Amino acid sequence: MRALWISAALAFAVDQLSKLIVVFGMDLRQIGIIEVLPPFLTFRMGWNEGINFGLLSGAGARWLLVAIAVAVSLLLIRWARGFVRPMAFVSAGLVIGGALANALDRVIYGAVADFLNMSCCGLNNPYAFNLADVFIFAGAFGLIVWGDDQTKGAKAP
Repeated sequence: MRALWISAALAFAVDQLSKLIVVFGMDLRQIGIIEVLPPFLTFRMGWNEGINFGLLSGAGARWLLVAIAVAVSLLLIRWARGFVRPMAFVSAGLVIGGALANALDRVIYGAVADFLNMSCCGLNNPYAFNLADVFIFAGAFGLIVWGDDQTKGAKAP
């Protein structure tokens, strides 16, 4: 379980620090767009009141989404008690850290601060995301790969 707590804390801290640096330190909230390595990487300010791709935006779901993030985190902690593989703990921690980082944004700002925008090869991506989203995605993928080994008494490979 130690790996879960460490990865959750690191994911949470890295996401929040990135938002402090880019959104507030570089004043992206006022500037709106900063071209870093166009078109591959652009900082584009977005306040997401909903879930992925802005779904549920304007539905007044702020506190419901905070509650869901906390509930999912608690369920993942409970599920992780049966994990054997270290990477399963890390994966769960990434999801928890990312979910709670986005939940904190909702509590403080009323929306999630998204600023990463990536496009490539003639495809123009209109959406922004943040590092918490990356951690959630990577953690969910890791749980698919490593999170199902709950065999009692099994040893990690």
